Amino acid sequence: MDIQLFAVRLDRPLTAEEADTLLRVMPPERRERLARLPREELRHEPLCAYALLYMAARALYGWKTLPRISRNRYGKPEFAEHPDVQFNISHTRHAALVGVHDEPLGVDIEKLRPVSERTMQRAAGTVSQREFFESWVRSEARIKYRGAGLGTLHGGTNAAEHGERVVTLDVFPDYAACLCTRSAARVAPVRTLVIR
Repeated sequence: MDIQLFAVRLDRPLTAEEADTLLRVMPPERRERLARLPREELRHEPLCAYALLYMAARALYGWKTLPRISRNRYGKPEFAEHPDVQFNISHTRHAALVGVHDEPLGVDIEKLRPVSERTMQRAAGTVSQREFFESWVRSEARIKYRGAGLGTLHGGTNAAEHGERVVTLDVFPDYAACLCTRSAARVAPVRTLVIR
Protein backbone atom coordinates (compact mmCIF):
# COMPACT_ATOMS: atom_id res chain seq x y z
CA MET A 1 0.00 0.00 0.00
CA ASP A 2 1.20 3.52 -0.78
CA ILE A 3 1.68 5.90 2.13
CA GLN A 4 -1.48 8.02 2.13
CA LEU A 5 -1.45 11.68 3.20
CA PHE A 6 -4.36 14.07 3.72
CA ALA A 7 -4.15 17.78 4.57
CA VAL A 8 -6.63 20.55 5.23
CA ARG A 9 -6.15 24.31 5.48
CA LEU A 10 -8.69 26.54 7.21
CA ASP A 11 -8.97 29.92 5.53
CA ARG A 12 -11.75 30.81 7.96
CA PRO A 13 -13.05 29.61 11.32
CA LEU A 14 -15.47 26.70 11.30
CA THR A 15 -19.11 27.56 11.79
CA ALA A 16 -20.85 26.10 14.85
CA GLU A 17 -22.74 23.72 12.56
CA GLU A 18 -19.53 22.54 10.86
CA ALA A 19 -17.81 22.03 14.21
CA ASP A 20 -20.78 20.03 15.48
CA THR A 21 -20.76 17.82 12.36
CA LEU A 22 -17.03 17.14 12.68
CA LEU A 23 -17.38 16.42 16.39
CA ARG A 24 -19.74 13.53 15.57
CA VAL A 25 -17.01 11.63 13.67
CA MET A 26 -14.40 12.22 16.37
CA PRO A 27 -13.81 9.21 18.66
CA PRO A 28 -15.36 9.68 22.14
CA GLU A 29 -12.00 9.53 23.92
CA ARG A 30 -10.73 12.39 21.73
CA ARG A 31 -13.89 14.45 22.33
CA GLU A 32 -13.17 14.53 26.05
CA ARG A 33 -9.67 15.84 25.44
CA LEU A 34 -10.99 18.44 22.99
CA ALA A 35 -13.55 19.67 25.52
CA ARG A 36 -10.70 20.58 27.89
CA LEU A 37 -9.21 23.13 25.46
CA PRO A 38 -9.75 26.62 26.90
CA ARG A 39 -11.02 28.40 23.77
CA GLU A 40 -13.41 27.30 21.03
CA GLU A 41 -11.11 28.41 18.20
CA LEU A 42 -8.38 26.06 19.48
CA ARG A 43 -10.69 23.13 18.72
CA HIS A 44 -10.97 23.69 14.96
CA GLU A 45 -7.66 22.16 13.85
CA PRO A 46 -8.00 18.98 15.98
CA LEU A 47 -11.58 18.58 14.73
CA CYS A 48 -10.35 18.83 11.14
CA ALA A 49 -7.48 16.41 11.83
CA TYR A 50 -9.82 13.70 13.12
CA ALA A 51 -12.25 14.39 10.29
CA LEU A 52 -9.36 13.77 7.87
CA LEU A 53 -8.53 10.52 9.68
CA TYR A 54 -12.19 9.49 9.43
CA MET A 55 -12.27 10.34 5.69
CA ALA A 56 -9.07 8.38 5.13
CA ALA A 57 -10.33 5.34 7.05
CA ARG A 58 -13.60 5.41 5.15
CA ALA A 59 -11.89 5.79 1.74
CA LEU A 60 -9.12 3.25 2.36
CA TYR A 61 -10.86 0.63 4.53
CA GLY A 62 -14.59 1.29 4.17
CA TRP A 63 -14.98 1.96 7.90
CA LYS A 64 -18.18 3.78 8.81
CA THR A 65 -16.78 4.93 12.17
CA LEU A 66 -13.30 5.27 13.59
CA PRO A 67 -12.28 2.43 15.90
CA ARG A 68 -11.37 3.24 19.47
CA ILE A 69 -8.06 5.07 19.65
CA SER A 70 -5.77 3.98 22.44
CA ARG A 71 -2.18 4.88 23.21
CA ASN A 72 0.76 2.51 23.08
CA ARG A 73 3.16 2.24 26.01
CA TYR A 74 4.95 5.39 24.82
CA GLY A 75 1.77 7.43 24.40
CA LYS A 76 1.51 7.25 20.60
CA PRO A 77 -2.12 7.01 19.38
CA GLU A 78 -3.07 3.76 17.67
CA PHE A 79 -5.98 1.57 16.65
CA ALA A 80 -5.23 -1.31 19.06
CA GLU A 81 -7.91 -3.47 17.40
CA HIS A 82 -6.36 -2.86 13.94
CA PRO A 83 -2.55 -3.06 14.30
CA ASP A 84 -2.28 -3.36 10.51
CA VAL A 85 -3.52 0.25 10.16
CA GLN A 86 -0.96 2.81 11.28
CA PHE A 87 -1.71 6.53 11.39
CA ASN A 88 -0.33 9.79 12.63
CA ILE A 89 -1.89 13.23 13.02
CA SER A 90 -0.48 16.74 13.25
CA HIS A 91 -2.15 20.11 13.44
CA THR A 92 -0.96 23.67 13.60
CA ARG A 93 -2.47 27.12 13.14
CA HIS A 94 -5.19 26.79 10.50
CA ALA A 95 -4.06 23.41 9.13
CA ALA A 96 -3.92 19.68 9.81
CA LEU A 97 -2.08 16.71 8.29
CA VAL A 98 -2.82 12.98 8.55
CA GLY A 99 -0.72 10.04 7.38
CA VAL A 100 -2.03 6.46 7.02
CA HIS A 101 -0.09 3.32 6.11
CA ASP A 102 0.33 -0.31 7.08
CA GLU A 103 3.70 0.44 8.70
CA PRO A 104 4.54 3.00 11.42
CA LEU A 105 4.93 6.63 10.37
CA GLY A 106 5.14 10.10 11.84
CA VAL A 107 3.97 13.36 10.28
CA ASP A 108 4.28 16.98 11.27
CA ILE A 109 3.06 20.30 9.87
CA GLU A 110 3.86 23.81 11.07
CA LYS A 111 2.71 27.23 9.97
CA LEU A 112 5.64 29.50 9.14
CA ARG A 113 5.66 32.38 11.61
CA PRO A 114 8.15 34.88 12.98
CA VAL A 115 10.99 33.45 15.03
CA SER A 116 13.95 35.41 16.34
CA GLU A 117 17.24 35.02 14.47
CA ARG A 118 18.86 33.99 17.73
CA THR A 119 16.37 31.14 18.20
CA MET A 120 16.71 30.01 14.57
CA GLN A 121 20.51 30.01 14.84
CA ARG A 122 20.59 28.25 18.20
CA ALA A 123 17.96 25.61 17.43
CA ALA A 124 18.58 24.89 13.74
CA GLY A 125 21.79 26.65 12.76
CA THR A 126 19.97 28.87 10.26
CA VAL A 127 18.60 32.38 9.92
CA SER A 128 15.97 31.40 7.34
CA GLN A 129 12.41 31.03 8.63
CA ARG A 130 11.62 28.27 6.09
CA GLU A 131 14.79 26.31 6.92
CA PHE A 132 14.06 26.64 10.64
CA PHE A 133 10.55 25.20 10.29
CA GLU A 134 11.69 22.50 7.86
CA SER A 135 14.23 21.43 10.48
CA TRP A 136 11.51 21.57 13.13
CA VAL A 137 9.04 19.36 11.23
CA ARG A 138 11.79 16.85 10.36
CA SER A 139 12.60 16.45 14.05
CA GLU A 140 8.94 16.28 15.09
CA ALA A 141 8.05 13.73 12.39
CA ARG A 142 10.96 11.55 13.56
CA ILE A 143 9.89 11.84 17.19
CA LYS A 144 6.30 11.00 16.29
CA TYR A 145 7.41 8.07 14.13
CA ARG A 146 9.34 6.63 17.05
CA GLY A 147 6.47 7.37 19.40
CA ALA A 148 8.67 7.64 22.44
CA GLY A 149 9.36 11.33 22.87
CA LEU A 150 12.32 13.64 22.38
CA GLY A 151 14.72 11.32 24.17
CA THR A 152 14.60 8.92 21.23
CA LEU A 153 16.69 11.31 19.13
CA HIS A 154 19.68 11.04 21.50
CA GLY A 155 22.57 9.00 20.21
CA GLY A 156 22.61 10.63 16.78
CA THR A 157 20.29 12.92 14.95
CA ASN A 158 20.97 11.57 11.48
CA ALA A 159 17.85 9.76 10.25
CA ALA A 160 19.87 7.56 7.88
CA GLU A 161 21.83 6.18 10.85
CA HIS A 162 18.56 4.76 12.17
CA GLY A 163 17.20 3.55 8.82
CA GLU A 164 14.56 6.25 8.82
CA ARG A 165 13.25 7.79 5.66
CA VAL A 166 12.44 11.48 5.99
CA VAL A 167 10.35 13.08 3.23
CA THR A 168 9.68 16.81 2.95
CA LEU A 169 6.09 17.38 1.87
CA ASP A 170 4.78 20.19 -0.30
CA VAL A 171 1.40 20.87 1.24
CA PHE A 172 0.43 24.56 1.39
CA PRO A 173 2.34 27.83 0.90
CA ASP A 174 3.59 29.23 4.22
CA TYR A 175 3.64 25.77 5.83
CA ALA A 176 6.41 23.22 6.34
CA ALA A 177 5.49 19.53 6.51
CA CYS A 178 7.34 16.24 6.76
CA LEU A 179 6.87 12.47 6.90
CA CYS A 180 9.12 9.95 8.65
CA THR A 181 8.96 6.17 8.22
CA ARG A 182 11.13 3.15 7.55
CA SER A 183 8.81 1.96 4.82
CA ALA A 184 10.10 2.00 1.25
CA ALA A 185 6.53 2.33 -0.05
CA ARG A 186 5.64 5.05 -2.51
CA VAL A 187 4.40 8.29 -0.97
CA ALA A 188 1.11 9.12 -2.69
CA PRO A 189 0.49 12.77 -3.55
CA VAL A 190 -0.97 14.66 -0.58
CA ARG A 191 -4.74 15.00 -0.90
CA THR A 192 -5.52 18.57 0.08
CA LEU A 193 -8.70 20.35 1.06
CA VAL A 194 -9.11 24.08 1.70
CA ILE A 195 -12.04 25.36 3.76
CA ARG A 196 -12.87 28.82 2.44
